[in-house]
Amino acid sequence: MSITNLKPPSSASAAPTPIRDTAAQDVTRTTSSPQWYRRKIVYAAAAGLIGLALLLTWLARSWAQSGHVVSLQSLEIAPVTRGGFVQDVSGRGTVIAAISPSLFATAAGTIRYTVHAGDRVSQGQVLAHLSSPDLGNEYQRELATLQSMDAALARQRIELQQELLGNQQQADLAAVRMQAALRELQREQAAWSLHVISEQRYEAEYDAYSIARLSFEHARENARLGQQQILLDLRTRTLARNAQALLVAGLKRRLDALTVRSPVAGMVGSLAQTDQSYVPQNAPLLTVVDLSALAIQFQVAESLADGIAAGVPAEITLNGETVKGVVTDISPSVQDGWVTGRARFAGAQPVGLRQNEQASVRIILGEESNVLKMDRGAYLSPQTSFVYVIRGDEAVRTPVTLGAASISEIEVLHGLDAGDRVVISDPQAFNDAAAVRLSH
Repeated sequence: MSITNLKPPSSASAAPTPIRDTAAQDVTRTTSSPQWYRRKIVYAAAAGLIGLALLLTWLARSWAQSGHVVSLQSLEIAPVTRGGFVQDVSGRGTVIAAISPSLFATAAGTIRYTVHAGDRVSQGQVLAHLSSPDLGNEYQRELATLQSMDAALARQRIELQQELLGNQQQADLAAVRMQAALRELQREQAAWSLHVISEQRYEAEYDAYSIARLSFEHARENARLGQQQILLDLRTRTLARNAQALLVAGLKRRLDALTVRSPVAGMVGSLAQTDQSYVPQNAPLLTVVDLSALAIQFQVAESLADGIAAGVPAEITLNGETVKGVVTDISPSVQDGWVTGRARFAGAQPVGLRQNEQASVRIILGEESNVLKMDRGAYLSPQTSFVYVIRGDEAVRTPVTLGAASISEIEVLHGLDAGDRVVISDPQAFNDAAAVRLSH
């Protein structure tokens, strides 16, 4: 069939029938949310928020602790135990001479040594000669003054004795005249009683006796006062002479000291001056070391020096040998964080010691029993306020109070119990965290 044979649709034909849908079955209903449904939504939202908060907390904790994980193998751990405790302090020491007198020039002059540094000398041996013409001249001058005062004092003794004798003579003559006047008065009194002399004559004799008695009393008192004055003058001149004698004796000692002698047996330590040189008065000349009396000069840290006093026992180690010792003194001052003290040997001094030889000193401050303690480590001291205690897989920061410390142990006062395991190595890696996880 060709396209020309097709007919257009008739206008009389009906419209196409539409397809049936479900519109007739749909029913429109009014919707409304009940109260219980709204509460359910609120509860669900709150539960979600709580869960989210817990999740965030766990994530924050895990993130905060992720940087505080320390290997257990890198830590030094010590247990807390109970038992005997010896409080001691360790110090470094040096052998020194306990007796090492230094000799000084008693006058200005020229020094001439007869020994050398390191020579062994005996007590009283001549070490040097000091030539001092000024001191010699002064001694001779003062000695001449003393001799002149001796001569003047001897002459004054004679003069004073003569004066004393003259005063006594006057008193004796007055006594004789008084006795003569008394006898004459007695004769006149007898004649007067017989009325053979006049009353005027008797009274004249009585007056003469009274005058003689007064003269005697005055002469006797003058003799006594004259004797006291003579003795006082003599004592004054004697004291002046004795003062001059002391001056001469001092100059004589200084003159004798120009010959320098060793005060002890030992060794010449050092010569302070050049031989044949001029030295002023009181200048140091040399030092003598008594090798038979050596001591130990030690140093301890300032933080450990509390409790060290004279009389505290010590143990001195020299060349691997330990001997008993006693602290003799401790310095009250601190230099560069160290306190200096001195100890002597409690018994016989070890043989073969040399000055400046190194030694170690252990000072024992006290002993106690049943004490809670632990190894000290290098970072624990009585001032430590907290430590890290091993609790399972964590090291927990724990406040503590520590007491006395020894070389290897430290006393625990509060904060720990026996059996606790404490980190005694450097806690710097913990960054002061409250707890640190430990990896094995």
